[in-house]
Amino acid sequence: MALRVVEQAGLTDVGRQREANEDNLVLASPVFAVADGMGGARAGEVASQIAAETFRDPRDPSRTPEQQLERVAQEANRRIYELALRDQSRRGMGTTLTATLVDGDAVSVGHVGDSRAYRLRAGELVQLTQDHSLVAELERSGQLTPEAAEHHPQRSIITRALGPEPEV
Repeated sequence: MALRVVEQAGLTDVGRQREANEDNLVLASPVFAVADGMGGARAGEVASQIAAETFRDPRDPSRTPEQQLERVAQEANRRIYELALRDQSRRGMGTTLTATLVDGDAVSVGHVGDSRAYRLRAGELVQLTQDHSLVAELERSGQLTPEAAEHHPQRSIITRALGPEPEV
C-alpha cells in the first residue's frame, strides 16, 4: 500500500529573536523540507534559499530514498560552501535542514541542525529527530538536565549545519 499525501500546509515565523525571516520551505509532494538560515551568521536567508532550491526535485529512482536525501543535502552543502568562499560577505553562512521524502509506504527523513521533524498520530506528537546543538549534546550526555537546557545561554549554538564546512 502506498502512502498518499492528501493535505499539506506550511508556515514559517520570524520568531522572537530576529527581525528577518530566514526560513524557506519546500512543499512539493513527495518532497517536503524546511531550511532555517543561521540567524547569527551572515546571509542565513541565502543559505536556506539555496538548500530549498536544491531540494525541490531530489528524485533519482536508481537510489534509495535515504541516498536521495543524503545526495541532495551534500549538494546543497557544496553550493552554499562554495558561494561563501567566492563572496566574502557571505563567509560562514549556513542553514539547518529537515527534509522528508515520501516513497511507497515509507517516509524517509534527512536532518541537519536543530529544525525538528515530528510525527502526529492519533493525537500524539513524537519528536523524530535529535537536535545537532551544543546544549542538546550536553543534555544527551547527562551533563545538563532538560530543565537547565531550556534556559541555557548557549542553547542556540548548533554543531552541524549546511554550508559552514566543506562536508556535512
